[in-house]
Amino acid sequence: MTSLVLVGAVLGTAEFLHWRASWSELGAEGSRGGREAVVVLGYRNAGGRANWMNRWRVRAGIRSFDPRAEESLLVLCGGAVGGPVPEAELMAAYARERGYAGAIGRDGASRTTWENVTNAIPLIEDAATIKVVSNSLHAAKARGFLRQQRPDLAARLVRGADYRFGEQLWLRPIAVVIDLRHSLRSRRGARPVP
Repeated sequence: MTSLVLVGAVLGTAEFLHWRASWSELGAEGSRGGREAVVVLGYRNAGGRANWMNRWRVRAGIRSFDPRAEESLLVLCGGAVGGPVPEAELMAAYARERGYAGAIGRDGASRTTWENVTNAIPLIEDAATIKVVSNSLHAAKARGFLRQQRPDLAARLVRGADYRFGEQLWLRPIAVVIDLRHSLRSRRGARPVP
């Protein structure tokens, strides 16, 4: 019984932290309608096909589109960090396999979350609404990086559809630990951690 309570507490805490992160670092000026950009952050990909995490992120990015938007742009970020093909290219191929026929912007050079944000800026500058999609903690970190780099664009940040209650429940505690580790490393050093 004690083990079940402990597991429930860990899962519940992780779920709460992800929910809270999904509402953090949002802007005040995002508008409905107009042009929207949905930025999907890649995850280390070793093979020649999008891995399960990048496939999930692409699906979450596509479900983040607002049907009232005049125009939507899917921005896929990630260089060849874990393999020979940039994550952005692998995710673009997967989006097309899923039937997505809309506009795609690619950042195939970045190797860190900070670089994802830096390289996405030219692709999202004219968007009225900007959404960042990843796991909720990672997306919040990227929104914070955008706020540091371009506060004017961060004011247009609105919530994406990457958080759903109970989705990937088993993965959320792991993401919390990874985020905590990165936060501790970045506090020790001056540069942002991916």
